[in-house]
This record gives sequence, C-alpha cells and structure tokens, in this order.
Amino acid sequence: MYQLISATPSPYARKVRIQLAEKGIPFELITEVPWNSDTQTPLWNPLEKLPVLILPEGGSVFESRYIGEWIEMKHPTPPLMPEGVDAILAVKRFEVIADGACDALVLMFFENARDEDKRSAPWFERQRRKLEGALRELSGAIGQRAFCHGDRLTLADIATGSLLRYLSVRWPHHPWRDQYPDLAAFSDRLEERPSFAATRPVPQVIRDRVA
Repeated sequence: MYQLISATPSPYARKVRIQLAEKGIPFELITEVPWNSDTQTPLWNPLEKLPVLILPEGGSVFESRYIGEWIEMKHPTPPLMPEGVDAILAVKRFEVIADGACDALVLMFFENARDEDKRSAPWFERQRRKLEGALRELSGAIGQRAFCHGDRLTLADIATGSLLRYLSVRWPHHPWRDQYPDLAAFSDRLEERPSFAATRPVPQVIRDRVA
C-alpha cells in the first residue's frame, strides 16, 4: 500500500489525497509538520517538501504536480487528464496558475511570521499581486462552467479547488468570494464531492521557528 506524507493545511498534499480518493487507490496517510526538526520528510525527499508518496516496494515520488503525473501514468483509470495534446496543455495551465498562487500564499504566510522589523512590504505586495492575478485569470477562464476544462473532473479542478479552499486557511479575510462569485460557486460545488469534503485543510502548529 502507498503511504502519503502530508500536512493538514497543505494544498499540495490535498491535491494528491483528492486524486487518490477519486481513483479509489488505498493509501496510508502520514501527517507531518514539515517545518519541525523531527520531520521525516528529508528521508524521502531531498528537497524537504511535502507531499511525498512512499511506494510499497520502497522509494518515493515527490513534488505534487509530478506525483499527479506519476499517478495518472501508473493508474490511468478513471482518467483525471483529458485526451489530446491541446486539452492536456490546457489542464496543465490551470495547474501552473493554481500552484503559483499557492506558492505566493505560502511566501506571504512566512513573511508575516518574521519579526515585524524584518518584514519586506514590497516582497509581500509582490506575492499579493501574484495571488490577485491568479484569481482574476481563473475567474475569467472558468466563469460559470461546471469544470475547468471539458465536462468532467480533471487535475485542473483539483488544483484550482485546493487553492480556493487554502485561502480560508492562509488568508481567511480575503474577499475573493465577493469579488468572484463564480469562483465561489465553483469552489462550493467541488467541496460537495466526497474526496474534497474528506480533505478540507486545517492549520497546524509549527513548533520550530522557520522565519
């Protein structure tokens, strides 16, 4: 059986958890705080990042987008990628935007964790602009459609849905639901799926100082 090293607030780990659930692939969930000194993450990923998929025969697969591609190739049914080069590239574009916005949110979180006199307002603002740009782009691309691409769930929906719910953890006062009601409705529809409902992110306590 696979093991997945995950963190409860991580949108990157959530993507993999949702993908495994949608495909009906059993796995053991190992919850970590990757910033704490006692994490086992470095044993499985030289980049010391989550998520990490530990294989039954030994070895590991890491970096969420690569894990997603690995799972699709190893477990193609039911497919979470469309057929055809243009359709695949369209889904990957959504993934790039959603993951980039999550990256910006993480950077904003840790910038705010620094001592106040060491924070960089221009750096924080740059990350905020990335997030705002991503939300505008996603809103325009999705509109009132049921899915990001095509007529069924793909990795694009999983990535986008994970970003939108992650906002409630890292920036709960952001008014994105009022600014982009279509995105809010899209998020709400996704969160009704069992795979999403079972993986909703919650904050963790980071014991060791990292910023």
